[in-house]
Amino acid sequence: MAPKLYGMVFSTATMRAAAALNEKEVEFEFVPVDLNKGEHKKHPYLAMNPFGQVPALEVGDLKLFESRAITQYVAHEYANKGTQLLGLTSEKMAVVGVWLEVEAHQFDPVSSKLAFESVFKPMLGLGATDTAVVKETEAKLGQVLDVYEARLG
Repeated sequence: MAPKLYGMVFSTATMRAAAALNEKEVEFEFVPVDLNKGEHKKHPYLAMNPFGQVPALEVGDLKLFESRAITQYVAHEYANKGTQLLGLTSEKMAVVGVWLEVEAHQFDPVSSKLAFESVFKPMLGLGATDTAVVKETEAKLGQVLDVYEARLG
């Protein structure tokens, strides 16, 4: 039975889960959830994710939500398929864990805010882009990316 990934194409969290499935070469069914119609806040979707957010993953009776938890499940469940995502020593896994947390708490919040303000807000008719918010968020994202650059250098 192929996993079902519920989400929205424009959701970075949904794409994070889809990327893990694709890296592991796992065939899956994508089930669109129309956030504009509020499908994520109604049953039956709330049975998948009680917080009413995308994505959610269904594999048989197993139902998961939170994109990072989904990626961890995919990496372990399909360890012998596709790109090798596991098999690190505990020290290397600890370092990877630190940078997973950095992505979750430093990069994602500012990059998501910037994407919303400059792309999705006008596209969804939620008003004009607030250039002051964009400028402030770009500066914060720049600081995060400077840390990434120093680490990758």
